[in-house]
Amino acid sequence: MTLRLPLLSLALVLVAGLLAAGFNAAAGPPPAPPLPAPEGFARTPVGLVVQEPEAAPGYTLITRYPWEDELYTDQIVYLMDNDGRVVYRWKMDNPIESARLLENGNLLASGVGGRRRGGVREIDPAGRVVWQYRKVGQHHDFMKLPNGNVLMLAKQRKSAGEAIALGGDPDHYTEGLKVDYLLEVRPTGREGGEVVWEWSAQDHVIQDFDPGKPNYGVVSEHPERINLNYNLEGLSRWFRPHDWLHGNSIDYNPELDQVMLSVRHFSEVWIIDHSTTIAEAAGSTGGRSGRGGDLLYRWGNPRAWQGGTAAEQQLYFQHNAHWIKPGLPGAGNALIFNNGFEFPGSERFYSSVDEVPLPAAGYGYRLDPGAPYGPASPAWSYRATSPKDFYAPTMSGAQRLPNGNTLICDSNQGTIFEVTPQGKVVWKYINPVLSTGPMRQGDLIQVISLSDGRPTFWDNRVYRAYRYPPDYPGLQYLTLHPEGPVELAAE
Repeated sequence: MTLRLPLLSLALVLVAGLLAAGFNAAAGPPPAPPLPAPEGFARTPVGLVVQEPEAAPGYTLITRYPWEDELYTDQIVYLMDNDGRVVYRWKMDNPIESARLLENGNLLASGVGGRRRGGVREIDPAGRVVWQYRKVGQHHDFMKLPNGNVLMLAKQRKSAGEAIALGGDPDHYTEGLKVDYLLEVRPTGREGGEVVWEWSAQDHVIQDFDPGKPNYGVVSEHPERINLNYNLEGLSRWFRPHDWLHGNSIDYNPELDQVMLSVRHFSEVWIIDHSTTIAEAAGSTGGRSGRGGDLLYRWGNPRAWQGGTAAEQQLYFQHNAHWIKPGLPGAGNALIFNNGFEFPGSERFYSSVDEVPLPAAGYGYRLDPGAPYGPASPAWSYRATSPKDFYAPTMSGAQRLPNGNTLICDSNQGTIFEVTPQGKVVWKYINPVLSTGPMRQGDLIQVISLSDGRPTFWDNRVYRAYRYPPDYPGLQYLTLHPEGPVELAAE
């Protein structure tokens, strides 16, 4: 069933935060956030709605985020100029979550559909698949490494017995356990590849539940380890505990040879050593750090390792954690989309984009005795003047631009906007593409209501958006021609 509701109906923004892979319907709906519903939105502007001279020049890559069960005939990835005009497009024969423009002019894209249509594939400017890797359990994020390999995030399913054997609480792991892991694939031929490096969270757990099981210890004394039983009671009230970690983004730092991983259900960002062998990554020795695959750094929620209190928590179900690239303002700091959605009891219900200076100490990170990892607060944050006016409970992301501005993707409302360091919005674009195709200017955004009673979502949602400066190498392989806007003219 399809309903038509105004774009800014904030009641539906709430329920968008509940599903991203695992809303626990049996627990019943949570209370609504304390947000008043706006009035008077009879017509909806879409496409380019703000453009100021301070906006960073370049081209923005977006695609609507589809539903797995949609009957897809095609999907378009759009590259747009700052005037909101399409300058290039790729037509896909299978739905994708998001895409990145590579320096060779190809797209690297992640499919949706799990076993049926998932995986990572590279697509040339004509839309042809030149390489793909189908991996059951691959999810959320991927990237091309400087050596040409592809790093991706995946899940392994463990049975209830395997979870309990690790020291898991049997009252909560009745459905087993999903373990996030990373794999680096060297492409071979048009399809497939060789796994040359991998890391699994399962190899680095600690638990204080069952002294008769492996990995037993004092959690607060091992910040390098991952608490197998963290907040399972809270998680079970809204989600399903077997989705223990729910990693949702990865990034790679070639100078440090380290990987950053965003872990939603811990409300933490982790950094691990990539210089290890596969065997070293499964242990606690080896690599440049000498610590194998143990966590080198973690930030956002010291409660996850019993190293701090709720008052010291910084992140709430964050996404898109990454290093700001060399040459950009804030280079070397982490940039994180802090969704503001958490377990029951959280009163935040607003989003922010946070820039976090990392306390580097050689190849590792400084941890003062008796304190969580620093910093105590971000160096810079963007939030709305009235914070609850900006709330994207799921997905979403941010990107630092060459002029110091930050591009922000509010996935839930399909909105991409650019802010200055002072927080001024200088560019804003609302995705006009629905499951039925481009909408007309002034139409109301469709909202999908799923037949099984699960929550509803904006039909124009966008998982990620990326801005590429005019001198980006990949653009030279594309014949850019302004076509006009995506949306249709008002009737």
